[in-house]
Amino acid sequence: MAKTILINHRYLGHGDNELGAKLMGNFLRKLALAEERPSRIIFYNSGVHLVAEGSPVLDALEELAKQGVELLACGTCLTHFGLLDKLRAGRQTDMQEIVACLTGAGSVVTV
Repeated sequence: MAKTILINHRYLGHGDNELGAKLMGNFLRKLALAEERPSRIIFYNSGVHLVAEGSPVLDALEELAKQGVELLACGTCLTHFGLLDKLRAGRQTDMQEIVACLTGAGSVVTV
């Protein structure tokens, strides 16, 4: 069964954004080194900033993609933030596919 991670924010946790950015980077880099990785990571809301040009975590996401982790970014969210043409990791998707991925997943973790 597919393991799916949902990332809905560009920072990990709430409070200090500088700390949250460091934690997100650390999380994604450690995930790339983990024995067990998810089948896919879905990015939505401000989480789509992580897969766009200028993201400080593109290195970790590219490594995860090389290892076969599917990276999906919400197209509505990319459009909302003006990032549609700046997608650099993974591919654009829509809510229909996101719903199908989530309902078909063996487990879902929201970060």
